[in-house]
Amino acid sequence: MDDKEKQIRLTAGEIGQLWLQYLNDSSSVCVLTYFLEKAEDVEIKPIIEFALELSKSHIQKITAILIEEKNVVPYGFSIEEDVDLTAPRLYSDSFVLNFIHQMSKVGLTTYAGSVGTSVRSDIKSYYMECLTETMQLYDKSTELLLSKGLFIRSPSLPNLEEVEFVKKQWFMLDVFGEKRPLIAAEVDNLFANLQRNALGVAALTGFSQVAKDKDVKQFFLKGLEIGNKHIRLFRSKLEESKLPAPMGWDSEITNSTSHTFSDKLMMFFTSGLISLSVGYYGTAVSQSPRGDISAMYNRLSMEVQMYSEDGANIMIKNRWLEQPPMASDRDELIRKKNQL
Repeated sequence: MDDKEKQIRLTAGEIGQLWLQYLNDSSSVCVLTYFLEKAEDVEIKPIIEFALELSKSHIQKITAILIEEKNVVPYGFSIEEDVDLTAPRLYSDSFVLNFIHQMSKVGLTTYAGSVGTSVRSDIKSYYMECLTETMQLYDKSTELLLSKGLFIRSPSLPNLEEVEFVKKQWFMLDVFGEKRPLIAAEVDNLFANLQRNALGVAALTGFSQVAKDKDVKQFFLKGLEIGNKHIRLFRSKLEESKLPAPMGWDSEITNSTSHTFSDKLMMFFTSGLISLSVGYYGTAVSQSPRGDISAMYNRLSMEVQMYSEDGANIMIKNRWLEQPPMASDRDELIRKKNQL
């Protein structure tokens, strides 16, 4: 980046993405370091190491950018404060591999969006690099899941034999009557959201076992109720069309109740899962012409957002919620000036 480029201030989108990525990667370093410490599978261990090195590299680069821009570096998370590496194993290696695979898919979407919101050439280049690295992580984790027979494929549909056009409004608007079969996008979204909720339920089950604070534990237990309800609804929609649904991950969690992750770290991670759910449900609404499907996603999205508010209140109460970059409060500045 030349001197002229350095004089261009970061946009709100650029600083917001960098700030959030720092928090995400600092939390990932804690979680992945613990996973690596407990890993026993010699094939899965290199995947964890690769994901961990990516997160560490991102933290170093973001820190350098923020310091150069005279922005404060987020407090984030640390191994010293937020994870006990001596704690017993909480999740199986198979769960960890699926977790990394799902997070790499999230990263592909997030980094592609960051490229699209970046203007300055050095920031664009950085996110393009992140996208390339995450594609490698996605490819590595996918291939290993396939080779181990752990990859869960979405259902297949019959081949199209001829072009057809929709002839009735029933295709979209029938909410209470007889339902048409699911279209491909609806099947894919139901299957993917079911799978994501199953992984989320497994993560929250482990969190609820090791949480210290009573309110935090209750928050996780409520999340388990919501997640399991959503799983049942998605499974029922698939079964209506005689399509298979993936199973859960309950057997991949140990019985450990020892302190493993800080309540702050687990609350942050859960808040991230909630945000992802709202985004994925919104996408599903836009791709679901069948009225009962889109209505279901809208209802579930509202439920998840209300749950998110409960989590935010717990984090604020415990001073765990870092304030993101925000616009200046001009009215407050004027009031302070007048008080001088």
